[in-house]
Amino acid sequence: MDNQLTAFLAKRIITMNPSLPDAECVVLRGNKILATGPRSILSSYPLVQINNKYADKVIVPGFVEGHCHAMEGAVWKYLYLGYFPRVDPHNELKAGVTSYEQLSQQLRQADLAQTDTAPLICWGFDPIYFPNSRLDRKDLDEACPNRPVVIIHANFHLMTVNTAMLEKIGMASLENTEGVLKDEFGYPNGELQEMAAMGLVFKLLEDNVFDVAEDQEALELFAKSANNKGITTITDLFNPLSDGGLETLKKMSSSDKFNVRLVPAMSAHNWSIEQGTNRFLMLKEHQNDKLYFPIVKLMTDGSIQGYTARLLEPGYHDGHPNGLWNSPLQEVAELLNAYHQIGATIHVHTNGDEAVEEMLSSIEQALIQHPTTDHRHTLQHCQMINQAQMKRSANAGVCLNMFINHIYYWGDIHRDFTLGYERAQRLEPVASSCKHGIVTAIHSDAPVTPLGPLFSMWCATNRKTATGDLLGEYEKVTAYQALEMVTINPAYTLKLDHLVGSIEAGKFADFAVLDEDPLQVPCEEINKINVLATILGGEVVAELD
Repeated sequence: MDNQLTAFLAKRIITMNPSLPDAECVVLRGNKILATGPRSILSSYPLVQINNKYADKVIVPGFVEGHCHAMEGAVWKYLYLGYFPRVDPHNELKAGVTSYEQLSQQLRQADLAQTDTAPLICWGFDPIYFPNSRLDRKDLDEACPNRPVVIIHANFHLMTVNTAMLEKIGMASLENTEGVLKDEFGYPNGELQEMAAMGLVFKLLEDNVFDVAEDQEALELFAKSANNKGITTITDLFNPLSDGGLETLKKMSSSDKFNVRLVPAMSAHNWSIEQGTNRFLMLKEHQNDKLYFPIVKLMTDGSIQGYTARLLEPGYHDGHPNGLWNSPLQEVAELLNAYHQIGATIHVHTNGDEAVEEMLSSIEQALIQHPTTDHRHTLQHCQMINQAQMKRSANAGVCLNMFINHIYYWGDIHRDFTLGYERAQRLEPVASSCKHGIVTAIHSDAPVTPLGPLFSMWCATNRKTATGDLLGEYEKVTAYQALEMVTINPAYTLKLDHLVGSIEAGKFADFAVLDEDPLQVPCEEINKINVLATILGGEVVAELD
């Protein structure tokens, strides 16, 4: 053990420890916290080395991002075509694409710049911002008639490809796969929805953006992006955890270049029940201070704005047909029950309220068959969860991690097209969840939306859409509640709250240094707060202007 004592001083240290919520200094021994308190406690540690650099700043626990994906570090090698401007891991601003003309121009330029014959892969496009027409293969053919083109949508549940790409896939595969949309003549129109259809492309490309566990450069960029935002614990919430991927993760987590604590969620769908449960139990042997394997991921429905989420009555506001199941419900229920029996914490993708309904029933049934008191099963996204479902969640000890950034990026769309006025008011009902006593977290789902816990806090406290409209006045939370939702609460859902998520003795010395106090500035200004430094295990791993 490193017995060197160091201390960080700050104007205010927000600990998230109810027994001592505020402090002025934190004393470390090695990479763990020894004590927090007023500066007077330093007299008990005469040999301590004092760091005054942040004495006039605010320190909070290192942020915990409870739902994001390592592909945040991989997608930047592709062409960004998102509607909103976006900052890459190197802090370079990428412009948004707000018209089909801009999209075509970007595709043509990229096509000319690419000297090989490989497909042109793009990401971030969202057709719902272009309501007058739907992007299809013909639009892409005009820009790139010869080179195969793949555009992964912003929600990562859909993609659009051109005719050259469809021809490479082959009609036989396209005819026999759910999620391949057709035109009026019965020919694929280029839109591929959900995992089975998109999988045809990934298999052909031998490049699945959902599986970057063996890509060391992508993992480094993922960690860098997190550090830029004060995040010290991140998830990769859908990882096959192949043998090669596991070895890469072990190697990366032992590297000084990888300055986060990573929680990969093993995809249960990639294994048989016997293989998967045995593998999950084996993973525990490979944990270290920067790599943890407490959770398993299950998939159900798709994306609300992509019209592939499963909704209860009355369905989609604009009359669109109900969405898709990525896996048969019986299969998901069997997987959930099997992993519940071996003590895994299960995180389930549930965007629509029908998906929530089905998964709550499966969890309740598993608990009847195999009662346990601390499972911490978590519904992820659960954007449309209703009051009755929240009561059931509370009774079953289920946690919720809500996709709060949706309010800003797609709130206007949900109000006007997918959900209508009433149901849009309950989008991401974080205040109601707290009232029901549910441990509630919020997330970015990066790369779907950018990493940024302070922005997520702003969304939870203000609930403003991209056009400035207020969506769900009664579902606002306080700044303190929002801070809980990006620190100690997601740590709880990951079964890591004994190690991270608050600043108290015995935990890792993981901090974010801020230029303003998120509990003192007006809630409208939380998103303007800057992260000045990120500290992992007592070491400054990122300093930002």
